[in-house]
Amino acid sequence: MNLIKLTTHKFACLACGVLLTGSLLFSGCAPVEEEIQQEETTSESSTMEPADSGAMKGPDLGEESSEPILPETEPEVTEPEATEPEPAEPETTEPEVTEPVEEPVEETPAEEKPMPTEEPTPEPSEEPETTEPAPSEEPAAEEPVTDEPATEEPATEEPATEEPATEEPATEEPAAEESPKEETAEAAPAEEESVEVAAVDAAATEAKSDEKKIAGDWPTWGGDYFRNMVNSTKGINLDLGAQDINESNSVKWTSNLGSQTYGNPVVGGGKVLVGTNNGAEYRPQHVGDRGVVLCFDESSGDMLWQLTREKLEQGRVNDWPEQGICSTPCIEDGKMYVVTNRAEVMCVDMEGFHDGENDGPYTEEADTEEMDADIIWSLDMINDLGVFPHNLATSSPLIYKDRIFLLTSNGVDEAHLEIPAPRAPCFLCIDKNSGEVIWEDNTPFDQILHGQWGSPAIGIVNDQAQVYFPGGDGWIYAFEAEADEANLIWKFDMNPKDSEWILGGRGTRNAIISTPVFLDNSIVVGVGQDPEHGEGIGHLYRIDATKTGDVTSVNEDGTPNENSGEIWHYGGVDTDGEVTGEEGAEVFRRTISTVAIHDGLVYAADLSGRLHCVDFKTGKRHWEYDLFAAVWGSPMVVDGKVLIGDEDGDLAIFNEGAELDEDAIVEYRFESSIYSTPTIANGVMYVTDRSHLYAIPIMD
Repeated sequence: MNLIKLTTHKFACLACGVLLTGSLLFSGCAPVEEEIQQEETTSESSTMEPADSGAMKGPDLGEESSEPILPETEPEVTEPEATEPEPAEPETTEPEVTEPVEEPVEETPAEEKPMPTEEPTPEPSEEPETTEPAPSEEPAAEEPVTDEPATEEPATEEPATEEPATEEPATEEPAAEESPKEETAEAAPAEEESVEVAAVDAAATEAKSDEKKIAGDWPTWGGDYFRNMVNSTKGINLDLGAQDINESNSVKWTSNLGSQTYGNPVVGGGKVLVGTNNGAEYRPQHVGDRGVVLCFDESSGDMLWQLTREKLEQGRVNDWPEQGICSTPCIEDGKMYVVTNRAEVMCVDMEGFHDGENDGPYTEEADTEEMDADIIWSLDMINDLGVFPHNLATSSPLIYKDRIFLLTSNGVDEAHLEIPAPRAPCFLCIDKNSGEVIWEDNTPFDQILHGQWGSPAIGIVNDQAQVYFPGGDGWIYAFEAEADEANLIWKFDMNPKDSEWILGGRGTRNAIISTPVFLDNSIVVGVGQDPEHGEGIGHLYRIDATKTGDVTSVNEDGTPNENSGEIWHYGGVDTDGEVTGEEGAEVFRRTISTVAIHDGLVYAADLSGRLHCVDFKTGKRHWEYDLFAAVWGSPMVVDGKVLIGDEDGDLAIFNEGAELDEDAIVEYRFESSIYSTPTIANGVMYVTDRSHLYAIPIMD
């Protein structure tokens, strides 16, 4: 399986997805020889073979790399139902899960996808493990489909201190919030088996197959600040003709990118933005390695302007070679917000210098020609805040009202033994108009395991906006989004209490690179590590966002936590073979991808290249499919299809649903590795491989 090619890759940009996952998405291009095995000064380095002869080095272990780790009208918030789970009656074997039957969603005409609020409904399960920007204040939303009734689920096993073996049904679901991306009718709860619900959903989807709806812009990682990778476009045609994209007549235009591209395309205001490196050398005054964001005309693919940032003098410990800008930009009100390779948070005029004006307050650009970027303001997190980014700053900014949230990527030193700046902020809240810091928080202080390459998400719980930060210590932290200081609401340890961090990825404790996804008063997120560290046991959790304090499933001593927010856990080791059919097999592996949740199903990819379909209410596995290539990006759900790219350069398309139809899977070959997530906006699908951006119309 292609995955064995991963370990010797130097991966960068973990934010996406992918890196990406979210967030976080990385990539590699021309091979770069790296003798940097010092990453693991006291530990062994990974033994896996590089995934791709053309992969470039990534940020950590000095080898080749691949790619890393993205609302609409503000949603109405519903009061969460009982926050205290009711114990379920034990059953002899697997607890029977009752699922509500969802009514088909009423689609409304296409709209732009700005910044909404997400939806929630948590459930409990067992243990956990495993790269994008935000929306605006009042987003005019698209309408993805995520209708989920809140019902109580049977209680599940008590959290164990050991690697969890499988998924369990949840104890109780917090009441669902209304999703910003879509306007849906309230689902009428009915007691049914999970598979039956999926069947009903499938029938509803089929019934609406003739409907057409063109969703608007996709201005941020995940489409809005809930980060759910679901697009509301309807009536699409994904038959691209030839399997090889270079032989397909479906491509409207193709534009050159750099030699490595980890960021995801975002679309807004008639423009498409992508973070990459300077391999295309569009600007003659800039030759060689740089971090850039390229702005293209949405209709023609013409390059309009380029943001160019030179590399940091400190070298790869803070700014890994050839990785470019891995942050996925966010577009709002004619401005772009992005984190650069130099750990700068920047606000840039979407017109560049085409309008003949140098917008300020920042007016000291070195490049002021028509095809250069016009910087409005800049916050230097290294010089102004004392941050020490490990390998690269990659977080994808999230906008909520007048605030920007992001992670600083503060991390360990080059030897991976010390944290040079433990008091520097890890989580930031910034005024989007001025770039001034509103509040900062240095959690997890001196407990950072490696780097912090994830991206935040927003949720609305009981009319209160919460912002979720994936911490570099493997904990998820929820803060008040509208407070004037850092006010922690709850936190959750995503790793078993007996897990251990060992340099080079040989341990069982993981960080979090994926971006949390908010839905129905809960978040879903998985754990992972720098892809350079290779495969390992992973965990995917659904967590109740209505609680406060430490909501980890177990206490430090391993005893059950009465305040647990765990709805379900999927992952760990399948000790009895009940989930995988093989005793001792890994249920779920490390991930850097962000999940997509739709019609009661969670689609989650792990780094090993396996796509999982899990029941949103119970955490029970429906199916798993092996792509036989590493996955850095995230699944995207649109119009009954699930799209996902892999390191072999294949874009795979699945039928959505609780039953896997292998005969219906279609794959299209691109020129090189796909480390990002497909973007769909205004009836066009945008895909990036390492060095090209493809615009593919998908509406008949």
